[in-house]
Amino acid sequence: MQGVRRSFWKSFGPGLLFAGAAVGVSHQVQSTRAGAGYGLGLIGVVLLANLLKYPAFRFGSHYAAATGTSLLEGYRRQGKLVLGLYALLTLGTMFTVTAAVTVVTAGLLGLLLGVQGHPIALSAVLLAACGGLLAVGRFAWLDRVIKVVVAVLTVSTVAAAALALPRIDFAQASFWPDLAQWTRADFAFAAALVGWMPSAVDIAVWQSLWTLAKRDATGGSKSAAMDVRAVLLDFDIGYIGTALLAVCFVLLGAAVMFGKGVAPAASAGGFAAQIVSLYAGTLGAWSAPLIGGAAFAVMLSTTLTVVDGFPRAIAVLVQRFGRAEQAGELDLEQGEGRRAYWSALVVLAIGSLFVLALLLKTLAALVDLATTLSFLSAPVLAWLNHRAATAVEVPPALRPGRAMRLLSWLGILFLGAFALAYLWMRST
Repeated sequence: MQGVRRSFWKSFGPGLLFAGAAVGVSHQVQSTRAGAGYGLGLIGVVLLANLLKYPAFRFGSHYAAATGTSLLEGYRRQGKLVLGLYALLTLGTMFTVTAAVTVVTAGLLGLLLGVQGHPIALSAVLLAACGGLLAVGRFAWLDRVIKVVVAVLTVSTVAAAALALPRIDFAQASFWPDLAQWTRADFAFAAALVGWMPSAVDIAVWQSLWTLAKRDATGGSKSAAMDVRAVLLDFDIGYIGTALLAVCFVLLGAAVMFGKGVAPAASAGGFAAQIVSLYAGTLGAWSAPLIGGAAFAVMLSTTLTVVDGFPRAIAVLVQRFGRAEQAGELDLEQGEGRRAYWSALVVLAIGSLFVLALLLKTLAALVDLATTLSFLSAPVLAWLNHRAATAVEVPPALRPGRAMRLLSWLGILFLGAFALAYLWMRST
């Protein structure tokens, strides 16, 4: 038992990095908008999305722990065409995702400091600050910062949601939407909500890379498989936490905005102010500075994980086009890997600021574009992750069980059918 606990604490961290990446725009913006527009009607959709996308995310940690290599090596083994497909999907979403996350964080920063600076300028400062933090502290600082901010946000969000419950009329509430009454706009919003609930499936690749980075940071053996149970327990803690917080944000949106003529603001700064008011309205005005700081901290953690995740994946992706990955060889802290990482980070920052310059006026349009792109790519990535986790290089004893494989196929079918229905609806 003591050995199991020791393995868990050595593995603990990447699951919270997942939570830090997920509990951002998808929760503070999309889940709040769901509660504001539909009351509790989309809670069933939120929970279903979390359940059916669970295997796709889990397989990132699972593959890394079982093989000692990243999920991108699993893609490479499926063919260079698969790597190319992942590269196209990444290039299609990385700039809009980073832009959406950064501009909401910039809005909260401006609100917290009382600064009226231009959102693009504030976003540029944030991206530079995140880059500086990663340059100085690298993975170790990222791991430590996320643990603190996720703990703070979880406590404050659950407390606010609990105090908001008396404001909701549960007798008249429905936890599933009346699809017969839905319009095209409703289905479009649902697609955007599911796209980032709890996050984009791309993060499974980041999760595998963070799992390996945690192994290296704690001095784990690079030549042997990790303790798969400990790694998956760490992931499950982060994943269940993200699902709980998504429901909390829906409750807050339903309690404060639904049926009260309060429409979500279009601008990043305006919506940031509404986020803080959700908490202040339930916890009391005294809590506004504290909650503003906590909300900014969680969005900062999301920005940090995105700014690290995309370049980390791109740097390894470039290596996988050239050669196979051997267990223990992955190193982005020096040499060729470090140069590729920083080149990708600079390109990511410039491209994201360019997207902001084009789509800054409407926050909802920017977020919906990013989430819809993620939604359309989700079934493809979920299928690739399933193939990797059940591939021959994964030892038979460490492959996912029958129930997990079945849930994975259900998720792939659900996401694929939903994506096809959305495309058909948009074309007619």
